Amino acid sequence: MTSQTTLAGPGRPPEGPDRSDRTGPEEGLQAGLKNRHLSMIAIGGVIGAGLFVGSSAGIAAAGPAILLSYALVGLMVVFVMRMLGEMAAARPASGSFSAYADQALGRWAGFSIGWLYWFFWVVVLAVEATAGAKILENWVPGVPQWAWALIVMLVLTATNLVSVGSYGEFEFWFAGIKVVAIGAFVLIGLLAVFGVLPGSDNAGSGLAHLTDTGGFFPKGPGAILTGVLMVVFSFMGSEIVTLAAGESENPQRAVQKATNSVIWRIAVFYLGSILVVLTLLPWNDPSILEKGSYVAALDSIGIPHAGQVMDVIVLTAVLSCLNSGLYTASRMAFSLGHRGDAPKAFARTNKRGVPQAAILSSVVFGFVAVFFNYQWPDTVFAFLLNSSGAVALFVWLVICFTQLRMRAIILRESPEKLVVRMWLFPYLTWATIAMISFVLVYMLTDDAGREQVLLSLLVAVLVVAVSLVREARRRRGDVPAGTVDS
Repeated sequence: MTSQTTLAGPGRPPEGPDRSDRTGPEEGLQAGLKNRHLSMIAIGGVIGAGLFVGSSAGIAAAGPAILLSYALVGLMVVFVMRMLGEMAAARPASGSFSAYADQALGRWAGFSIGWLYWFFWVVVLAVEATAGAKILENWVPGVPQWAWALIVMLVLTATNLVSVGSYGEFEFWFAGIKVVAIGAFVLIGLLAVFGVLPGSDNAGSGLAHLTDTGGFFPKGPGAILTGVLMVVFSFMGSEIVTLAAGESENPQRAVQKATNSVIWRIAVFYLGSILVVLTLLPWNDPSILEKGSYVAALDSIGIPHAGQVMDVIVLTAVLSCLNSGLYTASRMAFSLGHRGDAPKAFARTNKRGVPQAAILSSVVFGFVAVFFNYQWPDTVFAFLLNSSGAVALFVWLVICFTQLRMRAIILRESPEKLVVRMWLFPYLTWATIAMISFVLVYMLTDDAGREQVLLSLLVAVLVVAVSLVREARRRRGDVPAGTVDS
């Protein structure tokens, strides 16, 4: 037996009683996430697998100046999260920024950014499933890689189908392992850096390695921007807590805590850990590229089996990203269905408050993407990967423009709910828009970045075109309110 949520007509909020003052979960969903779940989702959401496996390339490209690249992107994320937190604390919703864009910019914006975000996470499912399968195949070579990818996807699908509480519980432990691991890495690394770690094999040069090999800018100041392009996508996921808050008993409090803590999370987990790597080893040490930055740093200290330890941590990060990616894609699909921008089935929940059709549909497309990754990795899957590559930046831009309009709407309709405020509004909002736009333009000067921006822009234009055609048909009465034309 299923319960169906009410669908919104064009340009209208969902029918039924006014829900602008609600503090519970969105209609049809259940408040299955506890405070400890949301706290760990907020902390762990900003630590993606990209931090562990992608930082070595950034260090090689920019040297110690990669710290400034991480700091610049981190600052951008802090501002975007503050804007998103302002809106989410006032109006918690499973569709988060997509729902707010719908209200502030128009249905075309909510439709477009919602589907682009769903597309992004479906592709991420394939990337992470393949990454996890490679690690598992190394441990158990008797099972082929494709089978491991299938097993991982099936297990986490089952987890999400049981209840939102089971997703929260799995994510609590996955994120907990990441947080403990990187916290321990920073603490042990700093002790070794300053020569006070007993038994360390590292000489402990203090901060000397930041400048003793070609200076702090060995590749020139321009390398900071190159580094920005390489690290920006490892920050994607920090916004997940604003979607998850819609299924908690006190979403306003959860969003406030997550928004207020994002600064120290980025400072410790990103800047802290990269600083440890750069102070334990010269930036151009060959082992950073050969083994990976974190494994090389642990090896320099003399931590036994550093590679295997890091494999476990990376696998945990991959499973965490898969778990959250499936949850995020399904909740965005649920929200789109709830607003009449996706098939009606997506807006239905079962008796456990789980949007089953939205989850299964996301998984199906995830499986198709995994198949493409194995069958046509350099053509079809490369297109999927590149055409979703700049979506993170598009999402952040939409959040900025939405917040510019939503501030006035919230002040007009429910000013008492403006408990989180963007700093120096609207000046910092416009400054953030300029920063993101600059990154997108600069990507056009980079060969790999240019392909990502252009293909992502192509997909975005197609999605926006579909949304505008649908709206035109609705206005003519060709498409009934609350339905999606096929």
